[in-house]
Amino acid sequence: MTYIPRLKLDYNKRIISSLKESFSYKSVMQVPKLLKIVLSRGVGSAVADKKLIEHAVDELTLITGQKAVATVSKKDVASFKLRKGMPIGAKVTLRGERMYEFLDRLVTTALPRVRDFQGVKTTGFDGRGNYTLGVTEQIIFPEIDIDKVNKINGMDITFVTSARTDQEAKSLLTELGIPFKKI
Repeated sequence: MTYIPRLKLDYNKRIISSLKESFSYKSVMQVPKLLKIVLSRGVGSAVADKKLIEHAVDELTLITGQKAVATVSKKDVASFKLRKGMPIGAKVTLRGERMYEFLDRLVTTALPRVRDFQGVKTTGFDGRGNYTLGVTEQIIFPEIDIDKVNKINGMDITFVTSARTDQEAKSLLTELGIPFKKI
């Protein structure tokens, strides 16, 4: 028997029927689903020190279990001493099994470790059913060894869904376990 992540099973068994009922979809295929999760981190001080990019890539690889890639600048910016093609960040895109595993770890272990956590803001929706969440410290993830961290950095986590509206996406993400703030 093959392994299926807990959240994927929950989505298939419970969440699809719940969303179909609440939004009165005619077909199961209309129910929104999570397509991918993108973790990205900008490293502005990498212009001076190239090792910082390697640290960012290594940390994202540790957190997600998938190899992260360095992102490069698209144009020259003289005031930042930045040239086109210089590495300035790191990102990783998760799909399928790894995406559900990461989301499970994020909701159950990482977010509760945030200091004074009241829930995530509902202002991160883009109008097309995608949600971006900013994390201020990478040390909330248990995979990161705090003794090996040279600088505390944040990252952006983007949830890309097939939902057409923000309301549908919020319902999907709430069902998947993301703790939104109560308004």
